Amino acid sequence: MSAAPRPVRDRLHGHHIGAYGLPSLAVLLFLVFSVALPATFPTRDNVFAVLSSQSIPAVLALGATIPIATGKFDLSIGYGLGLAHVLVMELVVTEGRPWPLVCAAVVCGAAAVGALNGVIVEFGQIDSFIATLGTGSMMYAVTGWITDGARIVPGPAGLPPSFTALYDSRFLGLPLPAFYVLAVAAALWVVLERLPLGRYLYVIGSNPRAARLIGIPTRRYSVYAFAGSGLVVGFAGVLLAAQQQTGNPSVGLDYLLPAFVGALLGSTTIRPGRANALGTVVAVAVLAIGLAGIGQLGARFWATPLFNGATLLIAVGLAGYSARRRLRAGATATATATAAGTGTGTGTGHP
Repeated sequence: MSAAPRPVRDRLHGHHIGAYGLPSLAVLLFLVFSVALPATFPTRDNVFAVLSSQSIPAVLALGATIPIATGKFDLSIGYGLGLAHVLVMELVVTEGRPWPLVCAAVVCGAAAVGALNGVIVEFGQIDSFIATLGTGSMMYAVTGWITDGARIVPGPAGLPPSFTALYDSRFLGLPLPAFYVLAVAAALWVVLERLPLGRYLYVIGSNPRAARLIGIPTRRYSVYAFAGSGLVVGFAGVLLAAQQQTGNPSVGLDYLLPAFVGALLGSTTIRPGRANALGTVVAVAVLAIGLAGIGQLGARFWATPLFNGATLLIAVGLAGYSARRRLRAGATATATATAAGTGTGTGTGHP
């Protein structure tokens, strides 16, 4: 049996590097920091701390992944996270409402706000960057209006233990928030990879004009994508309220950049060139390991935004490179097929 042609081998090699390079990097980083910090890094307490502390950024990154699949960006997710967790604290602490009803109402409200973002983008024909930046600023204003710029602090009795248990509990010996991440990632993987909805979102993201020509209602499905993002953001806001146990009007903005870094970097792995749930989880794991490692090495406070910003630039660069490589590979394959067909046609006319 003859070996595969060199172009095919090169494409397969490049695909494997793109698909599995980031998971390999996560393992390598863990080993490097474990060797550099043997007393603190490869410990059970550190692993649990990373799983717990990075659960909210991971959930938020999964929420950001959904609009990215359609080629849109939702810059309001950080503002929405802050508003959602402040609303939970306001209604539970100040109004004394039952926390299960509050959490359900906040999550549904966040989904409605996400759908409104989609309507503004699609039917208002406003670029998603500008539209969601504008709506996010309005959410921030509402957050400030609710809190009057101050923190919402529970009374001496504190929050209901059943509510704080949403974040503080463990399941099968692991922090419960880690299972939230797995559940959201699994649901998103099923939607994007196994359901027609996901295929429509990917087609819209790759070629909106072609999607319209084949009959996909692009506006409606884009609104669905933003609504799904809002739903996940609302859930992340509930978790943030259970974690912080205070209402901080400005805390949501700290999660915006890590969420987009995770979502964009995730689109370069597992399924390179496509925003995907598993890739986002892997990307968040790389970020979590890197941040935990440099933190334990004694990095200054400015190292975290520096790391996130540099990683975002790398992620965008890798995504652009991957897209250009796919275009070149497609053009090469088309040219090769055309040349082969022409050669066959001309060759049959001669003895």
